[in-house]
Amino acid sequence: MAEAKETKQVGIVLVSHSKEVADSVAQLAAGLAGVPDAPVAGAGGRPDGGLGTSEELIVEAARQVDQGAGVALLVDLGSAVLTVKALLADGDELPEPAQLVDAPLIEGSVAAVVTAAGGGDLAAVAAGAEEAYTYRKV
Repeated sequence: MAEAKETKQVGIVLVSHSKEVADSVAQLAAGLAGVPDAPVAGAGGRPDGGLGTSEELIVEAARQVDQGAGVALLVDLGSAVLTVKALLADGDELPEPAQLVDAPLIEGSVAAVVTAAGGGDLAAVAAGAEEAYTYRKV
């Protein structure tokens, strides 16, 4: 009998200033995408539980979701963007390849999880998440 080929998915890290927001959006994205075991994790707040961003928590989440197909990082605001850019510039702490994705956190996360679950590569996951900017509500 032939062994089933294991498909590696792009991992997704959601960086927020709040642990609760990051973790809740990760749970929401996986649930709405119908992929409860999706490689998506929140990296929110500071290690002491306060508001802010933490390189340590981002790296930990990226390593947790890394399956060898790349890691997409979606962020909420200001210093989250700067923190991820600093990690990417450093180049040795995040799994390779890793990419900061310019997308709305909630809608982009859902699109990213759906695209990753469908076998999309890192470029496709980023494009799917970025496309969420065009979702109209009225």
